[in-house]
Amino acid sequence: MGMTLNSGTGVKAEPNVTPMIDVMLVLLIIFMLVVPAINAGFNAVPPQGQNLKPHPEEDADQVLGIDAEGRYYLNKKPIKNEDLATLLKTIYEQRTEDKILFLKAHNQLKYEKVIDALDIAAKNGVRVTGMITDQIPGSRSLIETDNLSPMKSGGN
Repeated sequence: MGMTLNSGTGVKAEPNVTPMIDVMLVLLIIFMLVVPAINAGFNAVPPQGQNLKPHPEEDADQVLGIDAEGRYYLNKKPIKNEDLATLLKTIYEQRTEDKILFLKAHNQLKYEKVIDALDIAAKNGVRVTGMITDQIPGSRSLIETDNLSPMKSGGN
């Protein structure tokens, strides 16, 4: 009863893991570089406002204001923060079009408060949100026809 050993001339059934290890190391390096960038978030400095045209607020426009303490004002009237969702839902359920909300926020307000208000608005019928800024003192529109011309005396 003799035992025969494979002398290495046959096909081996062992997997070659070297290419797999190479791929895994490349993926590890990619994730080590990408994950910190994802966790850092998106840092943006919002631009200062330079109104191109003066836009008077129309009666149908809904304007949400947020003061420096985070209190809400709907069309310049103070409201309770917890009532915002209900009020917006009531207003925008009745509209079939023009579901726009304009937002004025204090420039020292934490941006997370603005995002919270936008989130509440989006969940309660608002489809488009426009941010309103103040004119930078001493600035003019780059399009000359958009600047207010001084009133002429005796004109209509």
